Amino acid sequence: MAFSRALAPRAAPGSDALTSAMVGIGMGFAAAAAVEPNIEDTLFFASVEAMEGHDLRVLGVLVTWFGVHARWVNADRLTRLVAAQGTARVRALWSALATWQAKDRRFARLGALYDGPRVDLQAVGAAFHIRKHGEDPRFSGSPLRVPANVLRDRAADVLSPRELALRHRAYRSRLRMGPTYRADVWVALEVAPDLSTAELARRTYASFATAWQAKQDFEILEGSRRKKGRGSLRKSRRSGAAAVDHPR
Repeated sequence: MAFSRALAPRAAPGSDALTSAMVGIGMGFAAAAAVEPNIEDTLFFASVEAMEGHDLRVLGVLVTWFGVHARWVNADRLTRLVAAQGTARVRALWSALATWQAKDRRFARLGALYDGPRVDLQAVGAAFHIRKHGEDPRFSGSPLRVPANVLRDRAADVLSPRELALRHRAYRSRLRMGPTYRADVWVALEVAPDLSTAELARRTYASFATAWQAKQDFEILEGSRRKKGRGSLRKSRRSGAAAVDHPR
């Protein structure tokens, strides 16, 4: 049977599960943190809740999080996910965030996903608020029009990169290897080294080739560690024997 690459999770999380996932990637909500949720899945479903559910609190924290952590987001995965499942409002949001982070060319394709007219964040009163307060500078000139006084932006609402790296292994792996599929595959192998290549690819949304190559490299490294460990044990035993044969 041919391998079919996964692009998105099979189902959207429920409200409580999404809140826990957002806490799990370092967003400051009052809920228990999910254990190392997928970063791009969480960002995408948070954006759906923010734009389609009109949840400005979620949107405010999401935008703050992206400003802090965009460097370690897998841009290719996020772009594929938004392209496959994003509504017009969700695409407008991610296009706007990509415009904000335009210096990072990895987000160029994400920015091109929306090419329609500017979207008002608020259906009512947007023009009035913008005349009174101006636009949020993070969205200036982007596909999304946001009044300056609408979204809270507090650094305390999200974990710092150092704090998030302590709790999320895939994020920590991206600090070492870069925000790539391989970084996520490597963590999955550390957790379950016996996973088949196909299952490994599906769990991490990687291509079969990426998962296969990472698995080969992982097995080489683990083999060298085991060989080194056996060598150290033999050396230790010889040293112990020598000490018994030649006491001081």
